[in-house]
Amino acid sequence: MSEDSDAIDALPPLREVIARHDLGARKALGQNFLLDLNLTGRIARVAGDLADVSVIEVGPGPGGLTRALLKTGAREVVAIERDPRCVAALQDLIAAAGDRLRIVEGDALEADPEALVAAPRAIVANLPYNVATPLLLGWLRRIDAFRSLTLMFQKEVADRLTAPPGGKAYGRLSVIAQWVAEVRPAFNLPAQAFVPPPKVMSTVVHFTPRPGREEADWQDMERVTAAAFGQRRKMLRASLRSLGDAEALLEEAGIAPTARAEEVPVSGFAALARAWAARR
Repeated sequence: MSEDSDAIDALPPLREVIARHDLGARKALGQNFLLDLNLTGRIARVAGDLADVSVIEVGPGPGGLTRALLKTGAREVVAIERDPRCVAALQDLIAAAGDRLRIVEGDALEADPEALVAAPRAIVANLPYNVATPLLLGWLRRIDAFRSLTLMFQKEVADRLTAPPGGKAYGRLSVIAQWVAEVRPAFNLPAQAFVPPPKVMSTVVHFTPRPGREEADWQDMERVTAAAFGQRRKMLRASLRSLGDAEALLEEAGIAPTARAEEVPVSGFAALARAWAARR
């Protein structure tokens, strides 16, 4: 627990902050505010011990999760926020947090996390659903820059991220995420936990860099997974024709030509990516 905890506890309730600053959630910004401090505290705890970690938060809104991250003792929190109303609403929290909270006004898709804070760094965020996947892919591409990512998604997206081979949920996103990271679903949140409630359930997912991961180039993995899952009902000897001699590639990767994309584990796609790179 941080020494600023009493000052943070003395702040007005989040609903009062929303009313004072007229923070009606804006659909264009993907805003769904989480006001239950028990739940925001639970998300912060999923991220683990943050005492020596700089945390980046995306879309803090009125600051519920921000408060929790500060109270759990994060070294510092840098919150990226597009909405000027929310930036104004966070000023009291900045004062209560001393020098441990900084607001960056702008678009998280354009931000460089490594330039924002020093390592060790983590990202903890209730992501706006409309930009969640592109943000995640950008961070996964440089996963070794982070100690961890603790992120909230629509449950459907979370199910895809964590899906094992063999089912309909397993796809490109599953392969890319599980190739570079250990991906663990933490807990679900009902729509009623948010203001306004979204139409779907949400899930918090925790990512840590995968040690000793399969060697492959990122762009090659994107290319082979796009080809394979672009026609996922077909056998790979058909769906991979755009890559050249599909049967030869599959033989080099040790994959049966009659297999379908959803049956191939992450290691198989990495082998395919290496084989395709070698042939080029």
